[in-house]
Amino acid sequence: MDRERFVKLVEQVLDSLPERFRNRIHNLAVLVEDRPPKSVAQRDGRRGLVLGIFQGVPATQKSVFDLSDGPNRIVLYQKNIEAESVSDAEIRHEVSQTVLHELGHYFGMDEEQLKDV
Repeated sequence: MDRERFVKLVEQVLDSLPERFRNRIHNLAVLVEDRPPKSVAQRDGRRGLVLGIFQGVPATQKSVFDLSDGPNRIVLYQKNIEAESVSDAEIRHEVSQTVLHELGHYFGMDEEQLKDV
């Protein structure tokens, strides 16, 4: 899938979020890269392909006194998502699941809590 089409798919997933969640997302950039750097892929004993990552301070830990270092980021790794998928429908599903998972981190959920989502 070309990058432009993949980015459109990410935008569609974000646009389909319920308004009550979209209204609570502030100072968050969602980016697409081909693959994660080795430092991300090997961090925390990760197994398998890294499909996405949240980088920043979860909303539940932010303070009005924090100095901003720029926006929080969710980075999706297109080539890894494509490697896990055999069709456009599966790519769409993986993008949706990855965005929701990383948004969970943005909203302060840990991996254990996200297993139940």
